[in-house]
Amino acid sequence: QVQLVESGGGLVQPGGSLRLSCTASGNFFNIYAMAWYRQAPGKEREMVAALTSGGSTGIRDSVKGRFTISRDNARNTSYLTMNNLKPEDTAVYYCNVDGQVPGSSRRDYWGQGTQVTVSL
Repeated sequence: QVQLVESGGGLVQPGGSLRLSCTASGNFFNIYAMAWYRQAPGKEREMVAALTSGGSTGIRDSVKGRFTISRDNARNTSYLTMNNLKPEDTAVYYCNVDGQVPGSSRRDYWGQGTQVTVSL
């Protein structure tokens, strides 16, 4: 059974930092990419950062220079390091894995979400 467990969210003041972690458990045949999405109240879910198994990254323009995505392949864990946080970064952050397990087709898997609140 596949499970994505996120941690690291919380309340932080503007200019502060947080690091989110996501560990994917399950008998993955292959993980093609790991990514982070976020969804603010009343808004659609949007991709924040993605990292492919080949090492290619994609970062949302609004967080470039502040957020970094990394991955520990041995632990099937991705990290989102967020610096200089702004109130507009407030959202529920979701971990995403594009992967495949034996007996199933390639598909997206999602974590339960972790709240990040940037406020005084």
